[in-house]
Amino acid sequence: MESDAALEVFGMALRHLRRDAGLSLRRLGQTAHYDYTRISRVERGEHLPDHSLVTALDEAVGAGGLLCLLRSLIPGPGRDATRAANLSRPMSTFGALCTDEAADMVTVELRTPDGRTVRVSLSRRDFAKLLAGGTFAAFLPAGVIDLDAADRVARVLAEPTRTDPQVIAYFGNALGQHYAADKTLGPRHLVRLVTAEIDVLAELRRSSRPGTSGPLLRVLAQYAEMAGWLYQDAGDITAAMHWSDRASQWAQGVGDQQMVAYMLVRKSNIALRGGDPVDVVELAAAAGRTPGPVSPLLRALAAQQEARGWALLGDADQFQRRLEIAAGLLCDHPGDLDHTAPVYLHHYDLATLEEQSASGWRDCGRADAAVEILERQIIATPPGQRRDYAHQQAKLANALVATASPDPERASEIGLACVPVAAETGSARITGELRTLTRALTTRWPNLVGSRELREALAS
Repeated sequence: MESDAALEVFGMALRHLRRDAGLSLRRLGQTAHYDYTRISRVERGEHLPDHSLVTALDEAVGAGGLLCLLRSLIPGPGRDATRAANLSRPMSTFGALCTDEAADMVTVELRTPDGRTVRVSLSRRDFAKLLAGGTFAAFLPAGVIDLDAADRVARVLAEPTRTDPQVIAYFGNALGQHYAADKTLGPRHLVRLVTAEIDVLAELRRSSRPGTSGPLLRVLAQYAEMAGWLYQDAGDITAAMHWSDRASQWAQGVGDQQMVAYMLVRKSNIALRGGDPVDVVELAAAAGRTPGPVSPLLRALAAQQEARGWALLGDADQFQRRLEIAAGLLCDHPGDLDHTAPVYLHHYDLATLEEQSASGWRDCGRADAAVEILERQIIATPPGQRRDYAHQQAKLANALVATASPDPERASEIGLACVPVAAETGSARITGELRTLTRALTTRWPNLVGSRELREALAS
């Protein structure tokens, strides 16, 4: 059974850490206030301690949370390993993986937060069960779903001068998964994972022969762009610009003009969060003028972003003109992309353009149009995409109080429902919309119960 193998892994990790700490079974039992005979059974994979006892054992051997994480991954009532692994994902504990074909064994190296290595060995069959069940998902790079992929990544990390094209493809696939997960989880749960994978990719590039790192640079540029986006959504504009600069640098290094242009759009978007509408317009316009093989969809995105800047400057005519250009390009060139295009462009369409235009309509004094757009888009957004759903709801709440017939009661109810999602995801965009809403409600409807409740919820 999968749980039997998981117990064995937990026991081996505990034994390794106990011996590394120089503790006997009796001494560990005294320190953790736990019967040493039971600890012996735990190390043999015969017994699973309660979570509270695992915390005491973890502290006693200085595991830095590794034992607690392992314990959380072992299935229990109402809890499956895959879900637990996903929740614990931000911890980076993968060290290496070695397979012994002759002995039919797999050895996994797990790392504690202070850099120590814990080795556990088990049969290939048991390893495959744990991997398929999700138990090892938190200890391997994102997206590894079978022993072959895990072994391939491990070999490349051990011998980085031999960059396997399938490993590069693996990181590309993982990036697509991060993009999808971001819609639900937001930056709080993803940024450390993405930057950790950038470290791995950068190490592979440094170890490669000059002139052979083109595919790595392409993937690195897209990962850096993702990191920049996550930091932007988290409200760290300095870090967002740092990673965006790195993405531009790596894209230029490989001659990826489309990515260079896309990063100008991204920097325009960062300028939007920084409150600089002139930079928003000029950077987006520069992206639209980028020479070389640039997809019409990217030029449409640049026009959309430029429109947003004109809306902030109060020029409704320029705003609408740029939106019409973007819509025309999307209508005339649907899906006109190659596989190396930035991940976002593969999901960019007329519906996305409409949703993104809502804030511009609000800035131009057409809050009624923004309400209509957002209500349509919210219906079409799966509620499971919690971060995106809450962000649209928060924008709708602000639009509702900006119309000619404002609805502060509904706006405050919507805003209040968005507060926990803002906290869980770490999305500064949601928080920013809620603060704007709170100011409007407090100024115009100070005695409204919902105004006070929203203000207190944000303050807490």
